[in-house]
Amino acid sequence: MRETALYLRLLRYVRPYLLTFCVSIVAMVIVAATEPTLPALLQPLLDQSFTKNPPKWLNWLPAILVVLFIIRGLAAFVSDYAIAWVGNKVVYDLRQEIFRQLIRLPTPFYDSHSGGALMSKVNYDVAQVTEAATNVVTVSIKDSLTILGLFAYLFYVNWQLTLICLAVGPPVSYVVRNISRRLRRANREIQRTMGDMAHVVEEAVAGHRVVKVFSGQQYEVRRFEHAAGAVRRFNMKQAAAAAAGVPGTQIFVAIAVAIVIALAIQLSRNGSLTVGGFVAFLVAMLQLLPPLKRLTSVNTILQRGLAAAESIFALLDEKPETDSGKEQIGRARGELSFERVGLRYGGQDRTALAGISLIVAPGESLALVGPSGGGKTSLVNLIPRFYQPSEGRVLLDGHDLNDITLESLRANIALVSQDVMLFNDTVAANIAYGSKDSASREEIEDAAAGAHALEFIRALPQGFDTPIGANGVLLSGGQRQRLAIARALLKNAPILIFDEATSALDSESERHVQAALETLMRGRTTIVIAHRLSTIEKAHRIVVLDGGKIAEMGNHAELLAKNGLYARLYRLSSHGSTEISLPQIY
Repeated sequence: MRETALYLRLLRYVRPYLLTFCVSIVAMVIVAATEPTLPALLQPLLDQSFTKNPPKWLNWLPAILVVLFIIRGLAAFVSDYAIAWVGNKVVYDLRQEIFRQLIRLPTPFYDSHSGGALMSKVNYDVAQVTEAATNVVTVSIKDSLTILGLFAYLFYVNWQLTLICLAVGPPVSYVVRNISRRLRRANREIQRTMGDMAHVVEEAVAGHRVVKVFSGQQYEVRRFEHAAGAVRRFNMKQAAAAAAGVPGTQIFVAIAVAIVIALAIQLSRNGSLTVGGFVAFLVAMLQLLPPLKRLTSVNTILQRGLAAAESIFALLDEKPETDSGKEQIGRARGELSFERVGLRYGGQDRTALAGISLIVAPGESLALVGPSGGGKTSLVNLIPRFYQPSEGRVLLDGHDLNDITLESLRANIALVSQDVMLFNDTVAANIAYGSKDSASREEIEDAAAGAHALEFIRALPQGFDTPIGANGVLLSGGQRQRLAIARALLKNAPILIFDEATSALDSESERHVQAALETLMRGRTTIVIAHRLSTIEKAHRIVVLDGGKIAEMGNHAELLAKNGLYARLYRLSSHGSTEISLPQIY
């Protein structure tokens, strides 16, 4: 995207706060207007105050200076506060929009983007963008007005000398343009490497137990050193480009100042320029240097902000999850039909599913088993439309899933995942998460009772109002699983997808979870991804998936009688004990 278009899009986020922004601009104009006043007052002070009959108004000069700086100070405060207010509102709005976009994006997007990189956009990139949207504008306006005011005064004092000052414009523009290109490239790389560094931190923190047990501290330190080193290198490239811009500009300005001083001395000697005029001209010219320096330096902030804006707008322009459905189906009966379904993940040649044809009757419990990579998770991910089939179609009660609105479809599905996801909130809030957040305490307690969770919840310090920490870290594995089951019970959806995780639980926890599951599965169409074959013997039907295809199908007894893949897996799982889990069928 071109710089102008990118910046104009960025400024749209300032538009809702235009009034406050304009207040800041007016205050800046007042500050800028006071800049030429000091040299303007110096000229009569030097030329007239030391004469025999100085003008009487010069007696008021000290008071005028005090009033001038009071006005200047108040205007500077209003300007800085107003622009800070606008800047913080823009940060807030951008972060809100990014987060809304993140929760609307489809599942395949998250398959190819790390959480750390996305967090970097929300935390780091937005701050850089906001500086470009507010600070750059204000500095540019204030300093541009100051420069214009000072140049107007310089022209008034001596237009010939002022033209010499203007001669530095073209070379300064050339320097700034070349520096801008380097800054933009460096800042793009900084955005990328900041995301990489955040990703390393995210993985190390989330997997801290694995890091400790497998003595991976040094490995993680090396990964972080590499990522942080890349950030440092590109920050130094940016710093070098930014640092080169200011002295490069000042060299040309210094040359112009030297020529002006030399000529001014000659003019003062032949009487064409008074002492007061010379001093006033020199002071005004020197006053040009700080705003010129700031205008040159602000280019660094601008290029950093534009690079961040490219990153953010690329995320905001990602296509949200497609919802082409028009039908509202109410409460479904729960019949699922897979018609010659195939699935190939984006950018991969490998087929995850091929020619799957299967009908699941309302209220039926169906278990999916098979070796790793067989397609179990891929198949169940099609039901809530996390992914779209590459071939064939999936129907619910005779309706193509693509014809049903996502809200209506997912209202009929409850998911109990292998990796239980709980939120850093209270027990009650986690059970009543999402569409059931307005559930009464009685409904929440009934769901907890059905999930065999009531006893341990009441034993917690604050009962249902107890905070459970990030992802339920303050609870055991069995307790987290039962809270997830209580959440599914409260939703009361006719279709249940359960990624069984009881193999990681102790016997007592497993007994409670299995009892809760029996309550949850009653009268619901249930699809279970089985990790332990001994837990799905009572399923109405078992489907064995291998290589993305249905290898076998039947109930437990029928599949054992066939003496095929299921029988082999079952004998392997039963070797020594029916309580042994099967890593190869995960």
